[in-house]
Amino acid sequence: MTATTSQLERAAVLKARIDRLPHATFTHKKWMVLLAAFFFFDTMDAAMLGYVAPALRAEWGLSISAIGVLSSTTFLGMILGSVIGGRLADRLGRRNVILYSVAVYSAFSLGCAVAPNATFLGISRALTGVGLQAMTGVLLVFVSEMYPKHLRGRYQALLLGFGCVGIPVVAGLSSLIIPMGTGMWRWVFAVGSLGVIGCVVGMRILPESVRWQVDNGKHAEAEKIIASLESEARLRTGGELPALVVSQPVSSGQVKDLFNKRYLGRLTVLSICMVCFILINYGFNGWVATLLVERGIPQPQAMQLAFFMSVASVLGAFLVYPIIDRFERRTVGAVSMFMVALFLLAFAFASSPAFIVIFGFLLTAFLFAALSVLYTYAPEIFPTNLRGLGAGIGNGMGRVAGLLGGLIVAAIYNGLGFTAVFLYLAGCAAIFAIALGIFGLKTSKRSLEEV
Repeated sequence: MTATTSQLERAAVLKARIDRLPHATFTHKKWMVLLAAFFFFDTMDAAMLGYVAPALRAEWGLSISAIGVLSSTTFLGMILGSVIGGRLADRLGRRNVILYSVAVYSAFSLGCAVAPNATFLGISRALTGVGLQAMTGVLLVFVSEMYPKHLRGRYQALLLGFGCVGIPVVAGLSSLIIPMGTGMWRWVFAVGSLGVIGCVVGMRILPESVRWQVDNGKHAEAEKIIASLESEARLRTGGELPALVVSQPVSSGQVKDLFNKRYLGRLTVLSICMVCFILINYGFNGWVATLLVERGIPQPQAMQLAFFMSVASVLGAFLVYPIIDRFERRTVGAVSMFMVALFLLAFAFASSPAFIVIFGFLLTAFLFAALSVLYTYAPEIFPTNLRGLGAGIGNGMGRVAGLLGGLIVAAIYNGLGFTAVFLYLAGCAAIFAIALGIFGLKTSKRSLEEV
């Protein structure tokens, strides 16, 4: 019993040393460049199908419902990837899961590029989804565990902001490449496979998470990483670091603990928010080009409009950077999503291309502002040895919604029309705002162990 208590206390001290760093070191920034590059290819790859869908319909004669099925297969893979990746990250560590997941989604993105038919493409998209979501969930966990508590939100916002550059990039590439001729959509998927290059760099510079190491008895390895970060911090400040503030030691839990009174409510709120976000994001960004074409806007113009709207995802992610660690996250997220609901309603009744672009741009910006908050919040609310799985289950529930989301949009559009799709999405935004704003936890400026 004494030995166990001593180990917990030592682990608590090592974790507190990460949180007391007064600023992000050069090493932190180097990690962020790599992680943002991974996330760039992730967001680009995840958005690809929405932008190539009109070309697929024209070349292969696919129906709206067939595009919905293809969209849903990606989410089937994401469901598996989020849960399996999260559990493996808790058992085997964060680093290897990140690097192997990048290799998986890069390989199967290349498979999409050479797909001979819709069936092969659907299978490749499903396996791409496994790698995409396994990596995304563990990236968020890594940032939450390796950056000081007063900077976690800002660096999650940076990760998402730089990663979201992938959305306008794929939109721009699609608008330039696809009109060149039959089959040019394949090159869009080929670009998505280039993320594998980062694996070579990651093997050299990406360490294992300190929090995972100390909770798995690897104190010596964790000590080396922390000591190096502290040395960098002292060189920059020219003095000693702030005094340690050690949280109460937290013991390890078991998988069943995720479903006890303490964590079940947290998991439920996270799952509701993830479901609503995915339904909105892929219901809008994944379908906007196709829906605009169906509304009578020529395909080249629809692609251009989709591109201008996609740029707002980058702005939205950076929008919360100055405030995400200053104000309570649940409040920032709820307000952002309430604005999304308002602009979705405005978009539903917009008739001119100018208003379509304005309302689409604003709703996308606030949508990704809310996502910055949600991505920061998700790994904060679970203990280290359950963090990957807890966040993974929450993400996985969102991907279940994504699996059905494409079919829901197709059904609503076919039955009720364009405007009804956006009324439905606005309702999802309102549910998100209520769930996080009223039932979410306070996590800003608190150590992970305190939360």
